[in-house]
Amino acid sequence: MLLQGERLDKVAGSNLSIIQSDQTFAYSIDAVLLGRFAYVPIQKGRILDLCSGNGIVGLVLSARTKALIDLVEVQARLHDMAERTIRVNQLEKQVTSLCFDVKDTKNNLAHSSYDTVTCNPPYFQLGGNKQVKEQRALSVARHELACTLADVVQAGSYALKYGGKLALVHRPERLADMMEEMRKCNIEPKRLRFCHPRGEANANIVLLEGTKGGKPGLVCEPPLIVYNEDEYTPAFQREYFGR
Repeated sequence: MLLQGERLDKVAGSNLSIIQSDQTFAYSIDAVLLGRFAYVPIQKGRILDLCSGNGIVGLVLSARTKALIDLVEVQARLHDMAERTIRVNQLEKQVTSLCFDVKDTKNNLAHSSYDTVTCNPPYFQLGGNKQVKEQRALSVARHELACTLADVVQAGSYALKYGGKLALVHRPERLADMMEEMRKCNIEPKRLRFCHPRGEANANIVLLEGTKGGKPGLVCEPPLIVYNEDEYTPAFQREYFGR
């Protein structure tokens, strides 16, 4: 089940395992927080995770819902890792990994067919003479080489049912862009939460959820602080580990 250079890691706050490799992008706090933050239908429905990587967000979501979950990843190696992770956790009846470009969503998925769409997209824009000096697998996960924020939101809007939810995690400096792209696609920002490494530090993660066709009215939820001195805060332990 494991290929050379791969390992099997535990998913925080669950009994699930995930296949990872030092040669590909390993999951971080951001992805787990997104999986805990997003609205999910409990008993039934369909969820779509875009830019799914090795499947971490889908795994976290699978522990919260009985809904069917589709993962979309453009990189064949990460898609393969996600497929094997699904088998390791015996989730074949609930979770499916698909391999295609987010920009080709309209050619691969039915319109207005999902209740929730999630995405932990590449964070870094490409601009000017900026060069990306990383392995391809890492650079595609971190930089907007294969898709942009606009591509993600457009794909999410296409796939969502009216009244469905789009949940994103990103850097706070992209928050204005997130809201702008959502509104361009008839998705109204409704829930917002900032995550701070420490109480006195600026936020370094933002979670945003919007409703397709929703009415204006944004709720800013209490900030999540990760560390209190050198230990995880009780709030973060509850959110991240389910303790």
